[in-house]
Amino acid sequence: MARWQFGITTVYHYFFVPVTISLSFLVAVLQTQWFRTGDDKFLRLTKFFGKLFLINFAMGVVTGIVQEFQFGMNWSEYSRFVGDIFGAPLALEALLAFFLESTFLGLWIFGWDRLSRRVHLACIWLAATGTLLSAVFILAANSFMQNPLGATWNPLTDRAEMTDFGALFTNPVFLVTYPHTIAAAFMTGSAFVLAVAAWHLARLNKPERTAHEDADLAGYRWATKLGAWVLLGAGIATVISGDLQAKVMYQVQPMKMAAAEALYETAGGNGEMAPFSLLTIGSLDGTEPVFELHVPGVLGFLAAGDPFAEVPGIRNLQAAYQQGELVNPNSPLQQAYAEKLRAVGITDFTPNIPVSYWTFRIMMTLGFIAIGIGAFTLWQLQRKRLPKMTPWFNLWMTVVVLAPLFANSAGWIFTEMGRQPWVVAGVLPTASAVSPGVGAGTVFATMVGYTVLYGALAVVEVGLLLKFARQGMPAEVPEVEIKGEDDVLSFAY
Repeated sequence: MARWQFGITTVYHYFFVPVTISLSFLVAVLQTQWFRTGDDKFLRLTKFFGKLFLINFAMGVVTGIVQEFQFGMNWSEYSRFVGDIFGAPLALEALLAFFLESTFLGLWIFGWDRLSRRVHLACIWLAATGTLLSAVFILAANSFMQNPLGATWNPLTDRAEMTDFGALFTNPVFLVTYPHTIAAAFMTGSAFVLAVAAWHLARLNKPERTAHEDADLAGYRWATKLGAWVLLGAGIATVISGDLQAKVMYQVQPMKMAAAEALYETAGGNGEMAPFSLLTIGSLDGTEPVFELHVPGVLGFLAAGDPFAEVPGIRNLQAAYQQGELVNPNSPLQQAYAEKLRAVGITDFTPNIPVSYWTFRIMMTLGFIAIGIGAFTLWQLQRKRLPKMTPWFNLWMTVVVLAPLFANSAGWIFTEMGRQPWVVAGVLPTASAVSPGVGAGTVFATMVGYTVLYGALAVVEVGLLLKFARQGMPAEVPEVEIKGEDDVLSFAY
């Protein structure tokens, strides 16, 4: 139940994170265009998407606070064991990144009539940079859980202790996870901008338009192109970084790679090609394949860049780990803790195969769908065509928003559940990390409470976004007049 609670709250929180990261930069780009050109449409677009960004940011902050408390409430043994390592990047995320983004975002919100244009523009860029910096520290902490480097075990305190802070940021998992996560985030925010702007383009696609509507159309066309180009570029970056991530996963988490492919027996090597699973249907307990449809050589290329590479299977890895082989022999923490771990008596080293297999494919499928819609939209606009308000158009605009959003969620579910039964890969079993003094009834009650509360917040969030997205750009934005020091601050939206 502790895992369910953390999973529910994390997936919900991560609906807002990629939109916050990417939309902050897209709003900064729009404001930069206004600063450079003085064109009124860019100021109106900044105000419009800035309001949607702020709604999303507020919800992200509220839901994110819950995450950190759970480390002490439900996972106190985890915090005790690796708090020396995990706590450092988490503290820096709050002290440096979050304070940076929240401080300058506040100045940006209330500083329209207080700050010069140049300083005000710098505020949104600094706030956006804070979101990237926040991701650095969070992903460094998570990458340690996937591949524990820079630490060793102290038998006197029975705790993991940091030996190399820099190793957290040179961890091979971090070096590929960070660009992949940020690229996927930009897919999400740009798809949102594309869908909202394209919907208004379709609304304005009529035989006769007023001069004001023509000005609106020019703004929405520019925003739609921006969203489509960024979606296309971020999509390509996500595919490339995802391929690099798969190769690192093959090195440090071979069981996760095998689970992602439902590969039960070692394949490839000795002149044979490792197959990529197009479809595998397993038994109900996930231990046996019932039906398999493969493409030869692709898995070997994904894992090691070689179609003939040997990829270990689930059963082979299970047998090796049961005999005492380390999950990652290159981790000093795993080497130091190996003897103590044997006393824990873990016998099943296999994650949930159906979940790992299908979330991996859901992630890729939804990502490619979003890229395809972005490319088609760009092709339409390049041909000077405007979208038409039809049920099919509304469906595809809804899909392009939700596809990268759910692809991000599926990717993180795969990342975290594919690591099981470990909370820190090869070192700390998930079952050993839970709080010993928290009863099942307490966890269940709070999980129900969070689920109901988050459900209500979801209704509020979606309602606000739909309301203000439909309103469109403000009709006109008055000339910004810098106030004196005795004037009160005003909320610019």
